[in-house]
Formats: sequence, C-alpha cells, structure tokens
Amino acid sequence: MKTDVDTVALVNSDVEELKIAAKKLVSDVTKLGGLAFGVSFLKWLACCSAIYLLILDRTNWKTKILTSLLIPYIFLSLPHVVFHFLSGDVGKWIAFVAVVLRLFFPKHFPDWLELPGSLILLLVVAPSFLVHHVRGTWYGSFISLFIGCYLLQEHIRVSGGFRNSFTQPRGVSNTLGIILLLVYPVWTLIVRVSL
Repeated sequence: MKTDVDTVALVNSDVEELKIAAKKLVSDVTKLGGLAFGVSFLKWLACCSAIYLLILDRTNWKTKILTSLLIPYIFLSLPHVVFHFLSGDVGKWIAFVAVVLRLFFPKHFPDWLELPGSLILLLVVAPSFLVHHVRGTWYGSFISLFIGCYLLQEHIRVSGGFRNSFTQPRGVSNTLGIILLLVYPVWTLIVRVSL
C-alpha cells in the first residue's frame, strides 16, 4: 500500500516539473522567436491573400484594379521555402512548358495563365541582386507596402468610396484581401525599426 502512495506522489511531482518546464519553454520561445514567428506567419498570409486576389480577378468577380501588380508583390513576399522550390529546377521546367505552350500553341494557352506564367518566369530569371538585396530586406518591404497601398487606393476609388468598398458583396472580399496585403510589410518594417 505504501508503494502505491509513493508512486502517485512521484508521478504528481513529475507532472508538476513538466508543467514548469513547459511554461519556461513557452516563455523562452515567445521571447526569442515571437517577432520572427509573426513575420513568417504574416508573410504566408500575405502571399496567400495575393494569390487569392489573383484567382479572384480571373473568375466572375473581376475587379478593375491593376492585378498585375500582384506579381511583383508575390515575388517579394513569397516564403523562402516556396521561392527556392519554384526558382529551382521545378520552376525552370514549369517556365519552359509555359513558354513552349505560349509560342507554339497560342490559341490553346488560356488567358488566365498569363500572370501565373509571368510569375514563374520572374522567379526563374530574377537577377541575384533582386533575390539577395531586395527580397527580404526593408527595400522589398517598402515596395510591397507601396503596392498594397496603391491597390487599396484604386479599389476604394473604383468602388465609389471607402464605405462602398465594404458594403458591396464583391467589394468586401477584395477589400479584406488587400488589407491583408498591407499587414505583412507594415509589421516587417515595424520589426526592422524596433530591432
């Protein structure tokens, strides 16, 4: 009987130690990687938002904003894992197939593939100066912020005002998508200034 009580006490003390260790781990992770986690999460969110707006413009919910500006935005905000995957051999093959289809079968090349094809070509043939000295720096964040502000201003102007951009059924999703484009560069610039 005494061994059961000792075992329960030992297990309880071990559980308490695990709780203390987990609290310390969470505290240290938030101190060390909290800002970096926020930047990487917002980068994924902004990139998905830009791709969403690009897809949305190619559907029946066409907008009158200049969606070709989303291509450099995606180039500048694409997460590193995806960027290196698409700028490598996989991207080269995709770009090769897109160019061959566009050159030899122009009638069978759909219009909605123009901008994604341009993005792949930009990813594959971008000069190393753009990849290493603009992407991921405050220059790239400022350019992304400028693109997002311009798209928001154009969307509000085309919608007929700020209120209309939130009240029209099609305008709400576009407005929220464009606002998500602004969050990543603003947060990145704040983090760069504060560090």
